[in-house]
Amino acid sequence: MQLVVLVLSSFVAGSAFGYAVLRALDNSRLNGTRKQISSMLKEAEDNSERIKQAKITETREEVNRMRQEAQKEIKERRSEIQRTERKLEQKEDNLDKKIERVTHKEDELKSRHEELEKRRAALEDTIRHQEEKLQEIAAMTREEAQEILISRTEADAKHIIGLKLKELEENAQREADRKARDIIIGAMQRCVVESAGESSISVVPLPSEEMKGRIIGREGRNIRTFESLTGVDLIIDDTPEAVTLSSFDPIRREIARRAMERLVVDGRIHPARIEELIEKAAHDIDDEMISEGENVILELGIKNMNNELVRTLGQLKFRYSYGQNVLSHSMEVAQIAGIIAAELGLDEEIARRAGLLHDIGKAIDRQTEGPHAEIGADLARRLGERPEIVSCIASHHDNLEVSSIYEVIVSVADAISASRPGARRESIDAYIKRLDKLEEIASSFDGVTKAYAMQAGREVRVVLDAGKTDDGTVHKLAFDIARRVESELKYPGQIRVSVTRETKAAEFAK
Repeated sequence: MQLVVLVLSSFVAGSAFGYAVLRALDNSRLNGTRKQISSMLKEAEDNSERIKQAKITETREEVNRMRQEAQKEIKERRSEIQRTERKLEQKEDNLDKKIERVTHKEDELKSRHEELEKRRAALEDTIRHQEEKLQEIAAMTREEAQEILISRTEADAKHIIGLKLKELEENAQREADRKARDIIIGAMQRCVVESAGESSISVVPLPSEEMKGRIIGREGRNIRTFESLTGVDLIIDDTPEAVTLSSFDPIRREIARRAMERLVVDGRIHPARIEELIEKAAHDIDDEMISEGENVILELGIKNMNNELVRTLGQLKFRYSYGQNVLSHSMEVAQIAGIIAAELGLDEEIARRAGLLHDIGKAIDRQTEGPHAEIGADLARRLGERPEIVSCIASHHDNLEVSSIYEVIVSVADAISASRPGARRESIDAYIKRLDKLEEIASSFDGVTKAYAMQAGREVRVVLDAGKTDDGTVHKLAFDIARRVESELKYPGQIRVSVTRETKAAEFAK
């Protein structure tokens, strides 16, 4: 029994202890859960506050953005409204001005009409009074006076008609004379085709017809570059295996001919190569001019001549006058003058020197205005030639009073060389001077770097400096050049003015 009681007591005590332990554990868990819930609630409150602040900030930014857009749109609309208002105000001002002008014109017309009416009335009164006085003085009726007036008017009309017929007849005669001259000149030009061809055209043979396409290049860029750099008209036509170079300037034509021959042999035809070979040909021509001048003075035994004069003499190799080579003509004049001076017991070297230099002005007369005799004399004087040589150059066309025997000798030698049979052909000097003037006019405008007369003076090609001009000035400059040519030159037909503005850049890859 005691054992049972003890067991029961132990059981009750254990149960109580277990309940107490479980109650303590539940309280502990409950407190932990409460803390966790409290922490979660606090975290949720913090998150909601952050979200709330973010939403508020975002809403404010959106409101500011919408406000700025609205302000911008309002500003644009205000600007547009202001522009529209200004346009309307301008239109109203213009309309008021037009109305004012129309009103003013109406007033003027009204006043003129009134004045004319007054004049007409006064004229009618004057006529009536004159008729009355005429009838009183002449004792004629109105009908008799009209008959006399009509007869006199018929006589005056016949006289006026006669004068008019005479004027028309004279105009017709002048027009017939002009057309006759044109026909004669045209026939003469046809007769001198060979001479002109030898003076202004060079033909370059090609290995094949395919080479013509390569010379032209893609979209014509090669031929444009060649013509722009040389100032020569490159003609590619149906002539088999050949191209033609045309230019009134023989030095340009010779540079172009040599450059084209080298391009054909080289085979690499593109703008850069074209420019390189043209520069090389120009350098070779310059060297050749110096060499030719030195050979001439050595052959004639002339000493101590200025280097610039020697080079200028070499230029005469490429110049023709009346179909006669000017350098050969100058050498011939020098030799003849030396022979005449020797026969007269004078200084042969002075005579030869003056004869050689007498046409030196023709080498530079394209760049300087004036007769070649005056140009040559100025050049010789400036480069240190003696006064007697300068006077021979200036007076070899008998345009100055003779001051020394050497002037007569040079003039005679010049006439002998020019007049011998077969020495000269028909003159193209006037034609060349017109082309020179055409280039001079085009080059005188600001921004023009190069100007070339092409196609026998029917076209002038102008190259502009891209850094000094813009595309808007191209048409205006072409118009100004054309008007200037019309006012300063006389020419048959019409002249085309082509203005080009190109920008070219070059860099090197290293």
